[in-house]
Amino acid sequence: MNIGLFIILGIILVAVIYFINIYNNLVRIKHNVSQAWSNIDVLLKQRHDELPKLVEVCKQYMEYEGSALEKIISARSGVSKAREEADIGALGVAESQLRIGLGNLFAVADAYPELKANENFQHLQSRITGLENAIADRREYYNDSVNINNVRIEQFPDIIIARLFNFKMQALLEFDEEEISDVNMQALFS
Repeated sequence: MNIGLFIILGIILVAVIYFINIYNNLVRIKHNVSQAWSNIDVLLKQRHDELPKLVEVCKQYMEYEGSALEKIISARSGVSKAREEADIGALGVAESQLRIGLGNLFAVADAYPELKANENFQHLQSRITGLENAIADRREYYNDSVNINNVRIEQFPDIIIARLFNFKMQALLEFDEEEISDVNMQALFS
């Protein structure tokens, strides 16, 4: 047998194994992004289900604060629509509006001692705050996964496999400047 043929077949075999490894890593990374999004989606659904309960409890006490409640309902609809369409950009905007609305609602609730003392309100406030914290944690994991995906599909030689098999860049879950800037606490309590 020709030793040169074995060397060529060995090089081809190593190259095929190398490209299979790259492909499998890209698939794993793509699925990590999908899993990270699914984790956020579950929490968004849970919070989506809790918000009407919170609004109903608040309506019983907050007769004159209809605009605060309407903003939450409107933002909730925006989050729901963006989530269903998997529109990451629109979700970021809607999430910002919802968080601002919830912050305002909780601040306004201080003016209603009966509401603050209500066990249902306290439970819902605690539950929603917990969900908000979990969403923030999952959002960080999602953005990390997206960054890994986006870097890998632009690196050589991964870019060859990524283009060949149509791997796509993913969008980061970003928020409005209002959300990432410092909160004006004086405005919330005046």
